[in-house]
Amino acid sequence: MMRVLVTGAGGQLANALVATAPPDVEATALPIDALDIADPASVTRAFERIHPAVVVNAAAYTAVDLAEKEPDEADRVNHRAVAILAAACRAHRARLVHVSTDYVFDGASGQPYRPLDATNPLSVYGRTKRDGELAALASPDALVVRTAWLYGAMGRNFVHTMIRLMRERDEVRVVADQFGTPTAVEGLARAIWALAAQGASGIHHWTDAGVASWYDFAVAIRDEGAAAGLGTGRARVVPIPTSEYPTPARRPARSVLSKDETYAALGTAGTPWRDALRRVLAEIAAMNHASAPDASTRGAAC
Repeated sequence: MMRVLVTGAGGQLANALVATAPPDVEATALPIDALDIADPASVTRAFERIHPAVVVNAAAYTAVDLAEKEPDEADRVNHRAVAILAAACRAHRARLVHVSTDYVFDGASGQPYRPLDATNPLSVYGRTKRDGELAALASPDALVVRTAWLYGAMGRNFVHTMIRLMRERDEVRVVADQFGTPTAVEGLARAIWALAAQGASGIHHWTDAGVASWYDFAVAIRDEGAAAGLGTGRARVVPIPTSEYPTPARRPARSVLSKDETYAALGTAGTPWRDALRRVLAEIAAMNHASAPDASTRGAAC
């Protein structure tokens, strides 16, 4: 049985990693109160408790706009903490798997980005994630997996935000000139386990298949959400340019990742993003139904 330490327990990726762990893996996810990855002493205690053969770093500072005001905190979590994890992995002969982002690129290329293409982050978030990659790769057997536009049935993400807004409003305005690939968290988790099982190292890319704008993604959430009974169908989705939705952090205009090398290594391709979205929305609908009061008890006195 291979022992794996997963950081960032409670986050959508850590939850998915535990849920999809292979039978021969004993995955332990620790929350920040049990493992502060930016604290060397906390990291050492976790290693001495778990004795992991592999560490999957699913913890990150992901508040892209807030990072512009909190650059030191973003760097502490996304960069300096990764260096601490990497050093601990070397000391304890464990392999580090680190999750990164498409935001390490500037989005100016007309082609999907390959793993070894030059990075040029536009934001504090992107820069700190790029620096975290470099810290992880200081260990020759480390694996960095870049992904994009991650979402799942649990947690805070674009899908849940859109569902809420579409229930509350008649109109939702969404940026239509930023392109990437929506990625369901379960597929990413399974890809990470498969790459780890192969002993993969270096940089790999994984997202679901296809390309979309945020507007395309929102329209699909509305339509597929309505079909799943999530009450999103009445909202009108209006495409807008980035210039009409200014944010503190600059986003790449087209940060599509090339997955050719990873797909070839695993012998499988990612699920088309809209198919993956449909499955996640069905899961959300099922969760909502399960948590709703039984019709026979509604309005009953206690």
